[in-house]
Amino acid sequence: MDNAIIELNNITKKFDGETVLDDITLSVKKNEFVTLLGPSGCGKTTTLRIIGGFETPDEGDVFFDGHLINDVPPFKRQLNTVFQKYSLFPHMNVFENIAFGLRIKKMDERLITSKVEKMLELFNLKNYGKRRIDQLSGGQQQRIAIARALVNEPKVLLLDEPLGALDLKLRKEMQQELKAMQKQIGITFIYVTHDQEEALTMSDTIVVMNDGIIQQMGSPIDIYNEPQNAFVADFIGESNIIDGIMHDDYLVEFLGKKFECLDKGFGKGEEVDVVIRPEDLDITPTGQGKLEGIVKSVTFKGVHYEMRIVVLGYEFLVHSTDMAPAGSTVGLTLTPDDIHIMEKGE
Repeated sequence: MDNAIIELNNITKKFDGETVLDDITLSVKKNEFVTLLGPSGCGKTTTLRIIGGFETPDEGDVFFDGHLINDVPPFKRQLNTVFQKYSLFPHMNVFENIAFGLRIKKMDERLITSKVEKMLELFNLKNYGKRRIDQLSGGQQQRIAIARALVNEPKVLLLDEPLGALDLKLRKEMQQELKAMQKQIGITFIYVTHDQEEALTMSDTIVVMNDGIIQQMGSPIDIYNEPQNAFVADFIGESNIIDGIMHDDYLVEFLGKKFECLDKGFGKGEEVDVVIRPEDLDITPTGQGKLEGIVKSVTFKGVHYEMRIVVLGYEFLVHSTDMAPAGSTVGLTLTPDDIHIMEKGE
């Protein structure tokens, strides 16, 4: 790819005979915010470590700006890594922590001061240079760790679950900050997380991984609205996945009823998985919905109610600002746009 800064071609990695990455091919564009997303043990951190040079692939090639870098050690690659444990130096103040990499390069003192002060300003820490690390909050320490990486002006910043140690409110604030910062500085971020909401909030491109294989790559909107398999549909947000039969292009049957949909290209009579997001089901009075069911449970979630509604033995998860009490009978309606058809999963 012409605009690619990082390319992984057919990467395979095993640990103790167990395959952790299975023939991974991935391309990352310049100035893109790419998130590797998946459950623990799916291979996302190993992928990041191979890009960073901390692990060597058993098979396949890693390219940086078109150059093969399989044998280039981490410190000679034009990238920096921020880990979940920030690894700041407790015996140094904030200024010296950020300046550390520049001093190793034996940079001129005036240039070091100028670069560090610029970073402190960028991270809203202008008067924090002389503070000790133990005087900082978790969010401030996280900013320092990223500033220390960015002051070296890497072309790519690798981030391995850097917000994992923060509480929920601060985590959400830092998500917005990081995304804004990445756009402002204009470098490539490759970010690892198992948090679906974090990935949807921050990324230009999401790479969903499971069992060492890339399940799907695409924009947050594509990944959420057009999952390619049951794993992606279930892992990104919540989904109702129902057995269905395609009768024709744009016509599917499930739970004994036929529904118009927007999908085509399946065989006539082909068994499929039908995916419906909980927020896409509308509750109606009985007799007005195409489906009818009994409300099994209701949970108040703040913004919406979460209801479990049983229709012909299938339990739908429904998110709605309307509430029907447990035990009541309700109708359910949905439009063709609310129905997504996938090939039958395993």
